[in-house]
Amino acid sequence: MTAVLRRLAMAAGTLLAASVLVFAATALAPGDAAAARLGGKAGPEQIAALRHSLGLDRPLWSRYAHWLWHALQGDLGTSYASGRPVSELIAERAGNSLLLGAVAAVLLVPLAVGLGLWAGMRAGRAADRVVSTATLALVSLPEFVIGTLLVLLLAVGPGWLPAVSVPSAGRGVLGEPRILVLPVLTLLSVCLAQNVRLVRAGVIAATDSDAARTARLGGVPEHRVVLRWVLPAAVVPVVPVLARYLAYLLGGTLVAETLFGYPGLAAALVNATAARDVPVVQGVTLIVAAVTVALNLFADLLATALNPAARRMS
Repeated sequence: MTAVLRRLAMAAGTLLAASVLVFAATALAPGDAAAARLGGKAGPEQIAALRHSLGLDRPLWSRYAHWLWHALQGDLGTSYASGRPVSELIAERAGNSLLLGAVAAVLLVPLAVGLGLWAGMRAGRAADRVVSTATLALVSLPEFVIGTLLVLLLAVGPGWLPAVSVPSAGRGVLGEPRILVLPVLTLLSVCLAQNVRLVRAGVIAATDSDAARTARLGGVPEHRVVLRWVLPAAVVPVVPVLARYLAYLLGGTLVAETLFGYPGLAAALVNATAARDVPVVQGVTLIVAAVTVALNLFADLLATALNPAARRMS
């Protein structure tokens, strides 16, 4: 219980630090929401009047304290650019981001376990070398490079898939599932490679374990040896790592969304940053950070539960 409370306190501190850093960064950026909203044609008096109405002429600490007090009560403020509640703007985009991350997460686990098991059971053979080479290449490439290569291979050349993930007017993302393919493949390629390699290494070690050898000597069929001894021993150490990648997929899809123009939280964040719309930037950042911190906290607790030594230390 003490360890859980300590992790909860650290999670709260992380969210607070993230909100302070983002607020300070937006304040230090040149220009403000009033100048961005009125453009270059407005005079100093008009800009000053709008700054006063938006509260931008108050001290920085006062603006942050006002935002934090209302955020703790569930009110993320009002957009400087549109005048709409920030929570409403986020709700419109969060569903698309969650859908993208969820699709990738649902595919990640079976693919990582399946490919890792398949390669590990064929260690040193051609299939294992192909999987190992492919995963090593994917681990070495940044996310935006992989996404660009996928666009060239699947969209620009053969034209099988749209190069951008923008739904047609009047249709949502679910109405055009093809636009999900490239962002999902990009996210999967980033997360899948490392997990496949971990499962493969675990399978190779578990295959030569004393328990597996004893079972084979006892006449247990190979498929039962794999299901009863090899797979559990290989997967349990990887579960916390998988949980952290799931946290990334559900809270960190911003790069893939930006690359493909996907209508998720990334687009709202980019537009708000350009407009110096601090409440929207703060709100989106807080939501993404909260999801990431919560899922990483779950991964830490899961790692402790699966590791008796760590459980005794906590």
